[in-house]
Amino acid sequence: MKNESDLIKNLKNKTTKNQAFHLLVNQYKKPLYWHIRKLVLNHDDTDDVLQNTFVKVFRGINKFKGDSKLYTWMYRIATNESLNFLKSKSKKYFHNSEEMFDLMVSNLKEDPYFNGDELQYKLQLIISKLPKKQKLVFQMKYEQDLKFKDISEILGTSVGSLKASYHIAVKKIKKEIAEIQTF
Repeated sequence: MKNESDLIKNLKNKTTKNQAFHLLVNQYKKPLYWHIRKLVLNHDDTDDVLQNTFVKVFRGINKFKGDSKLYTWMYRIATNESLNFLKSKSKKYFHNSEEMFDLMVSNLKEDPYFNGDELQYKLQLIISKLPKKQKLVFQMKYEQDLKFKDISEILGTSVGSLKASYHIAVKKIKKEIAEIQTF
């Protein structure tokens, strides 16, 4: 593919859709996997959400208007799928979402796909306690190195609001780290 517009054209063309979708999956499966993984924390759940994301992309590509970049559109779908998955899991198995995140983070140590050290584990524990929006913004900016403009398109929030959420999250994380270090 020469560029994104060619890829989109091929995705919308019935004769080239399957081949173009295969290219799309190969190009975006790894970054989308890690985006989703930061939100749902579990490998198997991430695979399920990733599959649902690509199904929605495949089915909805003809509705893509091109008002944003293709990858931000897919990240938005992945984000929404992840949040819906977490909400459904929380309602099904837990009394509240905090209880669910505590269990998810504690399960990271047993997860064979988690390759972080003790510090990474503690950081995930701190991040899991942030309010949902701050958590999302922090993960997308700090851990995935997305630009605020792209995060704005993905989450449908102003850049100024995102910057404020990010800085508040960083402040909270620094405070928690400082408290851990004093023990």
